[in-house]
Amino acid sequence: MIDYIKGELAELSPASATVEAAGVGYAMSISLTTYSAIQGKNTVKLYVYEAIREDAYVLYGFSGKKEREMFQLLITVSGVGANTARMVLSSMSVAELCAAISTGDEQLIKSIKGIGLKTAQRIIVDLKDKIVALGIADELPAGGSVAVAVDTAVKDEAVAALTMLGFSPAPTQKVVVQILKDQPDAPVEQVVKLALKQIK
Repeated sequence: MIDYIKGELAELSPASATVEAAGVGYAMSISLTTYSAIQGKNTVKLYVYEAIREDAYVLYGFSGKKEREMFQLLITVSGVGANTARMVLSSMSVAELCAAISTGDEQLIKSIKGIGLKTAQRIIVDLKDKIVALGIADELPAGGSVAVAVDTAVKDEAVAALTMLGFSPAPTQKVVVQILKDQPDAPVEQVVKLALKQIK
């Protein structure tokens, strides 16, 4: 089993990376999170998950062990395949996903392309205890404090309003949470106005 591949980053796109090690180029499917982490680097170390099927042998690469562990947990959930798990990890960081799972935020998880309400609920039910047991929830201080630190009612209302305007909920929530951290007493209208200036 391949644990990780370390070598020269030969090719990189938002969905894949080719790492050359000992004269062999290993093509790996990656998430946007990993893409952002290794962009601009010459030498990289990617942790590997091998997906061996009858019709294909696919390597998935991750910039950190926590992301690989979360990927492996996601694919144990009924209805979540490797590509869907990669989409989840492209839409939010491990910390944000841990926060969504631990707070039962099914709407945020459902906002990810390819995830329906039932699958979002299964992810929460199946993984809530596992992320704690495996220590992945150690990532939580970055994202878990979100639910406590900001006014949830204002946050939800602002995200809902921006979603109706056509913005994707996951990145929108990030912006809204940051605004509320900086201005905890801001009313919904002000949060939405500020978010509109920041969301790309």
